Amino acid sequence: MSELPFSGLRVVAIEQAVAAPFCSRQLADLGADVIKIERPDGGDFARGYDGALNGLSAYFAWLNRGKRSIALDLKLDRGRAVCADLIARADIFVHNLAPGAVERFGCGFDELAGRHPQLIWCGISGYGPDGPYRDKKAYDLLVQAESGVVSVTGTPEEPAKVGISIADISSGLYAYSSILAALIARGRTGRGQRIDISMLECLTEWMMPPIYSWQGTGTVPGRAGLRHNMIVPYGAYACSDGSVLFGIQNEREWQRFCTEVMLMPALAEDPQFASNAGRCGNRAIIEQLIDLRFEAMTRAQAAILFDSAGIAYGSLNDTAEAAAHPQLAARRRWATADSPVGPIRALLPPHNLQGAKPRMGRVPALGEHTQEILAELGLGSSE
Repeated sequence: MSELPFSGLRVVAIEQAVAAPFCSRQLADLGADVIKIERPDGGDFARGYDGALNGLSAYFAWLNRGKRSIALDLKLDRGRAVCADLIARADIFVHNLAPGAVERFGCGFDELAGRHPQLIWCGISGYGPDGPYRDKKAYDLLVQAESGVVSVTGTPEEPAKVGISIADISSGLYAYSSILAALIARGRTGRGQRIDISMLECLTEWMMPPIYSWQGTGTVPGRAGLRHNMIVPYGAYACSDGSVLFGIQNEREWQRFCTEVMLMPALAEDPQFASNAGRCGNRAIIEQLIDLRFEAMTRAQAAILFDSAGIAYGSLNDTAEAAAHPQLAARRRWATADSPVGPIRALLPPHNLQGAKPRMGRVPALGEHTQEILAELGLGSSE
């Protein structure tokens, strides 16, 4: 196996919750030495979210494998001095504290860049380092709502948040990809740079299709539950024994769907439904016809028709069914990672670089590596 892509890179992370830990875990999985600085009195507060894995937080287990944890009190001179020593030896500094917090610890970009011009500095915040919302607290649900995501999610009767932390995850991924771009640039110029990631900006970027629809037409696609609010037909449809999901992406598929699945070839030529725009405008009519057709067949019968017509379809899996998905099993996507409560099941990260098997490292206990890291710095006990 070849060396992992980030072997030899050191990352210092002052992080908590989801966004920055998700970013830095990608780096750890691919070989970086990620040193996670935590408060001595409890550490990353995600450690206390739940005890789902034999006392270990589900979120913390997911986000922090492969990192080394050092407990430092950054309010004390000694803690700040150790942090400065770590950053002096680092390639990347990541944080998601509130704007202004790392500056108080002596870790602001301007202060660090003067001493460490090759350092890549990445901050993740809710709304960015300036502007009227700079100091507002930003949790995932709040950013989902502020960005408009909640307004297009749910049923016509009631909006809903997305069931996973997409504001945090999106900002963590943009931070990760921006760090990769900065590493490439540093290889050309020899200089690091500042990266500022805003959760609001990340999710609003993902909201651009409905925003463009509003800009172009003056109307906003309505909430459609398990059906698509901008494509018809697309979503969950009830069969006699449960739901099947399918989607029509173009007019060739629409013609095959009408002829081979609906058994109504004339429907494909009806001008009301000949385009996706027409089907969206006549959603109630066409979806009533589709509902009537599918409620008379089983999911197995529908699957045979979809396969024959070359129409994409899938199952509405719950969490347990997703974890037991046969495709994940067939591709051997499950591995284990060590943790303070013993081995835990972990999904291999989806980077899938040929010849670079990800490092499924240990989930650290709070301060587990404090003495080890201090020794590397030539310092004594943290006491």
